[in-house]
Amino acid sequence: MSSREKSRTQDASLPLSGIQVLEIGTSVAAPYAGWVLAALGASVTKVERPRRGDDIRYWGPPFWRGTSTMFHTFNRGKHSLEVDLKNAGEVQQLRGWIARKADVVLQNLRPGVVERAGLDAAQLCQLNPRLVYCNVRAYGATGPLRDQPGYDPLMQAFAGLMSVTGEVGQRPVRVGTSIIDKGTGLWCVIGILTLLEQRHRTGQGGVVDTALLETALAWMGFHVTDLQATGKVPAAEGSGVRGIAPYQAYRCSDGYLVVAAANDRLFAALAGALGHSEWPGDPRFATNPDRYLNLDALNAIMEPVFLAEPRSLWQQRLSAAGVPCAPLQTLDEVIDHPQVEALGLIEKSDDDDIPMVGVPLRFNDRRPPPAPGAPELGDYNAVFKRSSEEEYE
Repeated sequence: MSSREKSRTQDASLPLSGIQVLEIGTSVAAPYAGWVLAALGASVTKVERPRRGDDIRYWGPPFWRGTSTMFHTFNRGKHSLEVDLKNAGEVQQLRGWIARKADVVLQNLRPGVVERAGLDAAQLCQLNPRLVYCNVRAYGATGPLRDQPGYDPLMQAFAGLMSVTGEVGQRPVRVGTSIIDKGTGLWCVIGILTLLEQRHRTGQGGVVDTALLETALAWMGFHVTDLQATGKVPAAEGSGVRGIAPYQAYRCSDGYLVVAAANDRLFAALAGALGHSEWPGDPRFATNPDRYLNLDALNAIMEPVFLAEPRSLWQQRLSAAGVPCAPLQTLDEVIDHPQVEALGLIEKSDDDDIPMVGVPLRFNDRRPPPAPGAPELGDYNAVFKRSSEEEYE
């Protein structure tokens, strides 16, 4: 038995065991949701274009076994089914499978594609009233931009996330991971699980709609509230955040340490650890609002103190004083850290696989087992064809 098949045998113990998901998804958002569902035990079949497959297969270098590492990251534990959405016969076969077996359909194709193929929510939910159908759109289901395609950096720009990221006056900076895509994928999972629970009670499925823009704007929630309350357009805060001080990265002699003294008590402890217990008595720094309004003055006296010693020393002193802090680490430092090792979150399905981050959940103190590796293009075609033919024998 292959490692992939062995991993599949563990699914019966997982929460979503028995749930059949069809992912008509590309790039990151829908595939990320599909990966989460697969990690929780669902059987996820990924529909891909014949011969070429999902674009993300080619998003590299780097590559692993000829396929981009991004594809491996977001498509573990799935089957791959090649379907030509312009081929009426292949689509009809897929529609029949959805009508008979699918619990969930998840799609994020360009606007109009699933409608032209007859794979949209309206048609499929009529065929299978128990179906939970999830749409992932770029700009949303309505409005003047509803038919426009979208990618993660476009949404970070359009929703204002880039305007509050980085340093004032510098070139725009994108958050360094696909936070909009993956955030939207998580909203998909929340919506799908919600309607599966509703179906459990009512017997009826339904339609989940979400969009990259909606996720991006949701990340901007308190910035929107600030704007409405003050009329002032929020600006970038570097490593800090508006309204809290000191709450940012400070340069030490050998790197940066992020300090989070989020209240007056913590600031007093910080000042003591830095050897300046007099600072809280300064009217400019007496309360958090005072410190934030006088942040330039505060940083002017704090920065030379931090710069005089290595970050390990300051981390030790601040931690001993009860002040939350963390070093700014590179990724190699992160994965080698004893805390990360203790969590067991970086895993692989077998000795020949590449280590990857697992699902960040535990159930009854047990993490779901590592998902099998990402599928080869069309690895499920023969099984799908055989099972479809057996339905009519």
